[in-house]
Amino acid sequence: MVRLVRIVRPRVWAWAVAVVLLLAFPFYLDRFWLEAGLFAMAAAIGAIGINLLTGATGQLSMGHAFFLAVGAYGYCVLAADGGDGLTGLGLPTWLAAVLAVLVAGLAGGLFSPISGRLSGAYLGIATLALVFIGQHIMFNAHDLTGGANGRDVPPLSLFGLTFDDREIDVAAVPFGSAEKLWYAGLVLLAACALFARGVLRGRPGRAMNAIRDHRIAAGVLGVPVARHRAAVFVLSSMYAGLAGVLLALVFQRTVPDYFGITLSLDYLAMIVIGGLGSVSGAVAGAAFVSLLPQVLTRYSDTLPLVSAPGTDGIAPGEAARYLYGAAVVLVVLFLPGGLTGAVVRRRARTRSARTHPGEER
Repeated sequence: MVRLVRIVRPRVWAWAVAVVLLLAFPFYLDRFWLEAGLFAMAAAIGAIGINLLTGATGQLSMGHAFFLAVGAYGYCVLAADGGDGLTGLGLPTWLAAVLAVLVAGLAGGLFSPISGRLSGAYLGIATLALVFIGQHIMFNAHDLTGGANGRDVPPLSLFGLTFDDREIDVAAVPFGSAEKLWYAGLVLLAACALFARGVLRGRPGRAMNAIRDHRIAAGVLGVPVARHRAAVFVLSSMYAGLAGVLLALVFQRTVPDYFGITLSLDYLAMIVIGGLGSVSGAVAGAAFVSLLPQVLTRYSDTLPLVSAPGTDGIAPGEAARYLYGAAVVLVVLFLPGGLTGAVVRRRARTRSARTHPGEER
């Protein structure tokens, strides 16, 4: 019992310290770091979704960016009042956010008959087509998307609080849009992570893993393979839609160029680096891939070979892609389970050494 307490207590303390720090950040960090953190939260939500699809079920998707765009633009269309000359239904913003996530799930549902029957590279190519279709729509459906210039994002209003740049004082600290959205992002990320963890640890998760490891054997054992694949694709699309809504609220403007094939590749890099099939791995990989360009941009004037865009040297965004591209190669070669897999193996070795101290001699 004492040994169990010794093992558990450090983890509990670590979680408690992490929660306190996350809650305190808006009181001490400037807007740049808060927006970078919000960007990482949105990326983590989207990465959890694609990890359920690719990591846990084994379905390769290259179209994740399409569903983020559906969520972001869906929120704009549903929440805007049309005062800027673009289509807007003028719904309450909280309702628009919920409906945008459902619309992303509906888009995934329309594609689910295909995702339920294709696998591997064939599904990857099919989902890749969604990105090109989405790009064509975003650039040409001007009344809905604003064309190449994009459109403004209405601020979220919830329980009488508007998440815009009008400042309110909290403990003598002015709270703008980034500070307000910080706590909303934390709640959404925690809810998404807990739900996904429950799915993976329950019967649906076991069925998903069976489909990933051996589809034919899963079917023989009575798992409805096509139905599970379709359902996971819809769920992953809804996660992406929610990530798109949060991104739109943070950036305060949506532009088509952002939702391209590069974004889909970034999400695949997130789950490979963090660990396939792991919720914590998706969060860790999303933080690494999304924050790296922000950090390089912030300190580009002090880092070797990295310079501001348009000048001599490597641009921060390009340098970031080199680095996490190299990270993907290193993870595949030396850490097959990603960052979380390495942590789990090290923890297992530590427990084994404590339980059987003489075995390693």
